[in-house]
Amino acid sequence: MKRGIILNGVVISAGERLEGAAVVICGDKVERVVPAGGPLPAADWLYNANGRYVFPGFVDVHAHGAAGYDITDDDPKAVVAVAEAKLAEGVTRFCPTTLTLPEAQLAAALGRVAEYRADERFSKVLGVHLEGPFINPGALGAQNPDYVRKPDIEEVKRLHAISPVSHVTYAAELDGGADFAAALLQCGIVPTCGHSKCGYAAFKEVYASGLRHLTHFCNQMTPLHHRDIGLVGAGLLHDDIRIELICDKIHVSPEMLAIIFATKPAEAVLLITDSMRASHLPDGMSSLGGLEVIVKNGEARLVKDGALAGSTLRMNIALKNAAEVSGKPLEEVVAMAGHNQARELGLGERLGRLAPGYAADVVIVNPATFAVDAVFVDGEQRL
Repeated sequence: MKRGIILNGVVISAGERLEGAAVVICGDKVERVVPAGGPLPAADWLYNANGRYVFPGFVDVHAHGAAGYDITDDDPKAVVAVAEAKLAEGVTRFCPTTLTLPEAQLAAALGRVAEYRADERFSKVLGVHLEGPFINPGALGAQNPDYVRKPDIEEVKRLHAISPVSHVTYAAELDGGADFAAALLQCGIVPTCGHSKCGYAAFKEVYASGLRHLTHFCNQMTPLHHRDIGLVGAGLLHDDIRIELICDKIHVSPEMLAIIFATKPAEAVLLITDSMRASHLPDGMSSLGGLEVIVKNGEARLVKDGALAGSTLRMNIALKNAAEVSGKPLEEVVAMAGHNQARELGLGERLGRLAPGYAADVVIVNPATFAVDAVFVDGEQRL
């Protein structure tokens, strides 16, 4: 196996920051991290980080689209284009995320994901995130009301057989919500509550069935109230509830972000982009799930009612924002961009850190702007 070395970097991984360090890669794995001045082995290739940040590859578990494409588009280029755009953000692994659509359209989309997985030349797929169609019609956000339906584990199994499903976002208060969570867990799928009007009493039932994840926290869910703490209160109260956070300072205000970072354990926060097709494009008209969207100053909203319609956020900027708002050191915050997601999916011992035996997914980032300068996936430079 070939050995490579990323030299002269500020290596920042979960709980660790080493100035002037080197990451030694053997094949598709990290062999070791060498502190500044330490002896280095012979290598087949070298990459000089020149004092830039060296992070583990980012993981985005909630991404609908980018670069003019949506994962559910009837176009063989769609998944490839989104994976290429994600790579440019430093995302080395992602969960293509669907919308509330007919089963036939979802099945076709998962078929295209399966085709991409046969030759993953950009960001790699961890699993498909089904956002809907089992959601509350009163908490649609930018989802299409025409295709909302009741939780159906058999539909999920049919889709899962086409391409593995990692997460299913659904409204936990719907009939059979607790049993649905348990059934998803039996299939190895993460149940997550979102687009929901669930009160705290109903939440406790699905919590008892094993649900431990909330989709795009604070958005399209029951807010905190002093007589019913709702889903937002549940996420803040229970340390073991993992929350997705769109850290663009639009979906959640900087003040609320500060409260979340001060309240939640760092290991329970999963930064996401919730990116839609307008991500990586200039402002202008766009669409989401057949609904018209206008993007102005990077903010995507439905034309018909002004509801937020996903985001144009990039993962590298989400990490930058999280560090700035929380005031926490990068070596703590960086786990929110990769290792926490890997742990949830049972990959915490081999993905999301720069440590011996972990996947050689590495992102080189400009310390001033957080622009992504280089990306390695399984030890191969892909950007």
